[in-house]
Amino acid sequence: QVQLVESGGGLVQAGGSLRLSCAASGSARSINAMGWYRQAPGKQRDVVALLTSGGRTLYADSVKGRFTISRDVVQNTVFLQMNSLKPEDTAVYYCYSDSRGTTSWGQGTHVTVSS
Repeated sequence: QVQLVESGGGLVQAGGSLRLSCAASGSARSINAMGWYRQAPGKQRDVVALLTSGGRTLYADSVKGRFTISRDVVQNTVFLQMNSLKPEDTAVYYCYSDSRGTTSWGQGTHVTVSS
């Protein structure tokens, strides 16, 4: 089982930046993909960015060119650098991992972007 702990959320003005971190523990060596989802109030949880162990990335169209996902394999940590933030980026951001078909989620971190 993989445990995920996020950090780095907060309140920022539109146009600002935040960096989210997610530290994995437990069976972290078996992780083949990590990433971020987000859920805005009253909406479903949607993918933001994913990174496979092979280095492939996937981004939601709405964040391409603004967000960058990266991973420190040694520290079992995944990061999400968010630049040029917009009010519509306001959501709870959840860290995600897939380990041999088993999905794990973090507890979520709030990101609020004020206009």
